[in-house]
Amino acid sequence: MKKGRLVILDKIEGRNCAALIDNGRLTDFLVDPNTKSPRPGAIYRAKTMRPMKGQNGITLDLGAGHTGYLRNAKGIGPGETMLVQVSTHAEGTKAAPVTPKLLFKSRYCIVTPDAPGINVARKIRDEDERNRLLEVAHEALHGADERLGLIVRSVSEGIDVDAVFQDITAMRTAAEAVMSEVSGAPALLQEAETAAQVAWREWVDPDPDDVMENEGDLELLGFRDLVDELLEPAARLSGGAWMAIEPTSALVAVDVNTGADTSFSAGLKANLAAAKDLPRQLRLRGLGGQIVVDFAPMPRKDQRQVEQALRAGFKADGIETALVGWTGLGHFELQRKRERLPLSEVLS
Repeated sequence: MKKGRLVILDKIEGRNCAALIDNGRLTDFLVDPNTKSPRPGAIYRAKTMRPMKGQNGITLDLGAGHTGYLRNAKGIGPGETMLVQVSTHAEGTKAAPVTPKLLFKSRYCIVTPDAPGINVARKIRDEDERNRLLEVAHEALHGADERLGLIVRSVSEGIDVDAVFQDITAMRTAAEAVMSEVSGAPALLQEAETAAQVAWREWVDPDPDDVMENEGDLELLGFRDLVDELLEPAARLSGGAWMAIEPTSALVAVDVNTGADTSFSAGLKANLAAAKDLPRQLRLRGLGGQIVVDFAPMPRKDQRQVEQALRAGFKADGIETALVGWTGLGHFELQRKRERLPLSEVLS
């Protein structure tokens, strides 16, 4: 397999997929699911139905037999029409969680309806560069709907003016088109992004060294073997350690094991390796919800070091994850946004 940062666009089990591989290591993997259920990012014109007593929420008709659920729906009654965006995958047969705060994301920008104002990502610290991008943003939004706001993403730093301008203009056009469709029956107004579209938008920091499009023969790159490993509970770690990742109906259980190493420091070494790799494993396997980690035995004084490794790993992960902390039994609990379907379900 080629060295460097490689993006592969292909098919797996007859479905389009995108893989990001860094020097032979699978870093991210996306598959277009074979489902008509509401997917995160999709935008609907919805009609509110019945309030959920005691939950401060309300169900919505999304059209085509689909149902959404809006939390914190104070002041919203039945029969209202509104635009909503699917925020996470639904659990089982439950209604899809939605939000009225729409986001139109692209490679260099995020357009934010009903949140006016133009902002440049804080990671861009050079004042001349910030001013350059602000000028481009103002020009691209000139004459736009006054309700539109804009965030210029950090990956736009140093990018050609025309590329940033065109990207913002495209998102502005998409947002204005959707906002003009507020009246009418419940319907899908904007599809969720495909695996290839998400790859183009997100796998840019840094840009890949190469992009390969195959004709369905993953075996040639040894890529299918990397995917097949994700369908097994065991995830190998450095030094012969491993962790078992087992999704259940209630939570995802992770059990860290030292392997053949029986030295005094084996527990800490295995736990640090697990903490570092856990964000990648959960991302690749499409796992979210409640995560409970049973780390290998180690002195209590080492817990802080492991927790710091977890925080560093999930901070760079990109998928919203809350580190709840240590339980009374010595396990570590996390809550992770369900942005993806479980890979085992997608490929079943």
